[in-house]
Amino acid sequence: MKKQAEESIRKYRQQVEEYIRRQPVFLHSLEPVEPLPGAPEIVNHMCRASAACGVGPMAAIAGAVSYYVAKDLVRYSGELVVENGGDIYIAGKKERVVGIYAGKSALSGRIGIKISPGNLPVSICTSSGTVGHSLSFGLADAAVILSEDACLADAAATAAGNMVRCRDDIERTLNRINMIPGISGILIIIGEEIGVWGNIELVRL
Repeated sequence: MKKQAEESIRKYRQQVEEYIRRQPVFLHSLEPVEPLPGAPEIVNHMCRASAACGVGPMAAIAGAVSYYVAKDLVRYSGELVVENGGDIYIAGKKERVVGIYAGKSALSGRIGIKISPGNLPVSICTSSGTVGHSLSFGLADAAVILSEDACLADAAATAAGNMVRCRDDIERTLNRINMIPGISGILIIIGEEIGVWGNIELVRL
């Protein structure tokens, strides 16, 4: 499905880029933005998710692309794993295990999240203050969010990552993020400390 995937990626990237030319603040804002009339579906979705999480709309871009590309490709295959910079959308009927990379944390690469077929489709999105180039105001090695809504998972991962600067922030962050409707699981790692909430089954890798 390489050709179909490439066409889908180009389509949604073009939609977002053209929209940014109409509303440049959409690209840079660190706070929710009200979409303009006639905005593409992907843009409206990102705006709704960012508003629910209190972050800028581009915090949901990777999750959005993974979801909308999967939405296009599901007509060709019922088993899909679409990964976009650490943000993953999974559909199908197979059990999956998603490994957690958390930079220099001792837990990095040693634990995974088991996803049962009954919990699919699901999005698993990760934010980090120590790994990668994405903007984060926190120091979490990994802030992982599970949701059927990929835009929401991505935006919530950013919000959770921003909140965690030390291990004492883990519980407060779990309690705040789990109040967002649509979130099914949260995993936070900072150093050797870990916090988990919701429908998450951890396995040793």
